[in-house]
Amino acid sequence: MKIARRVFLGVLALTLAACTTAAGRRQAAATPRTTVSVDNQALLDMTIYVISGSQRIRLGTARGLNTTELTIPPSVVFGVSTLRFQADPIGGSRTPVSETISVSEGDEVVLRIPPG
Repeated sequence: MKIARRVFLGVLALTLAACTTAAGRRQAAATPRTTVSVDNQALLDMTIYVISGSQRIRLGTARGLNTTELTIPPSVVFGVSTLRFQADPIGGSRTPVSETISVSEGDEVVLRIPPG
């Protein structure tokens, strides 16, 4: 009797865990991805950051002479957010920062880095 009860409780726990995981996936799929498409026309690879207020978050690396799509974390974009982007050249000294851009959930921001 005790073994049957333990088995039942184990199956119940696994079922609840599976339901929670499926609900989490549905919620994540419902949140639109906000992205930045970096058109890096420079030779150097760039580390791309998003700046929100005084917080700077690394998004990833944009290879030289390539276009790279990076995801902006949902914790940064809520409602209409004002963001800036910083491109830090790997092996370089200049770190240009974009103007302030208004971004909403699901937007795709295009960031062009000119050559030289």
